[in-house]
Amino acid sequence: MSSSMGPAVRRSSLLALVVIAVSSVPGVVRAQSVTDVPEGLFDASDYRHIGPVGNRVSAVVGVPGDANVYYFGAASGGIFKSEDGGHGWRPIFDDQDVQSIGALAIAPSDPNVVWAGTGEAFIRSNVSIGNGVYRSTDAGETWTHVGLEESGRVGRIVVHPRDPDVAWVAAAGHMYGPQENHRGLFRTVDGGNTWERILFSGPNSGAIDIVMDPSNPRILFAATWQMQIWTWGRESGGPESGLWTSRDGGDTWTRLEGRGGGARRRGRSALHVHGVQQVSRRRRHVFGDQRWRQPRHVDRPAAARSHDHRQRRRRQDLDQSG
Repeated sequence: MSSSMGPAVRRSSLLALVVIAVSSVPGVVRAQSVTDVPEGLFDASDYRHIGPVGNRVSAVVGVPGDANVYYFGAASGGIFKSEDGGHGWRPIFDDQDVQSIGALAIAPSDPNVVWAGTGEAFIRSNVSIGNGVYRSTDAGETWTHVGLEESGRVGRIVVHPRDPDVAWVAAAGHMYGPQENHRGLFRTVDGGNTWERILFSGPNSGAIDIVMDPSNPRILFAATWQMQIWTWGRESGGPESGLWTSRDGGDTWTRLEGRGGGARRRGRSALHVHGVQQVSRRRRHVFGDQRWRQPRHVDRPAAARSHDHRQRRRRQDLDQSG
């Protein structure tokens, strides 16, 4: 810098330096959050295709707390990864022997651990089959085949919230006929080195879904599905389909009965656990009741909820209004 710089210029440079320094102090500038977005900002926005170009999407997962990292599983196109919020995608599974993906899961305790179940679980007569479960410990850069070769199609994978080596896999089977092996709900406690089948409803059905209480990994719900595929058609449903619950991490299971649980011919069930961490005082009424009923205005028997939970809510509302 020239020594002939005038006093006014030096004062301006010093002021700019002070402003930059103050702005860099942690806590001085508050980061913008979702609540800072003006209401209605996205009302006129439309969904747009962000890729990748390919066939049906069968599984999508993102890293919790990181809005940029996502994994995409294709029905017969392998796995893609985005690290810029979906603007760009790259294939990370092309070197494997199978390209049909049924389920993806990221370990909550370690985002570098990614599980992939192969074989599309959204059934048609011409869907591709898989060859088991794969696991990555470097965020998808390399993969290891960890077993369940004959599982056919994997509908869901759940990973323990604190141990990335513990996982549950819902294996539907090949569905082309009765199958005794590698069909049902499986659990590993050593990163896939060994597997234990912990739920099996019969040779004509497999496990298709599993969910976990986010505040208690010992509480699980699972769905089994009786399904037969022929080249000319499919038959869904039967006595081996059902909803199940476990209170000990999958060591023992109880079948849920009732109007919504199993009294009618049941096909495929989809499961979801609401944010029970906010209603822990009522958890025993949401999860502990084995009597289920259909909600109003629902014609399909797959949707159900606890009758005791509804009755308790009504009593609470009456008490509060009185």
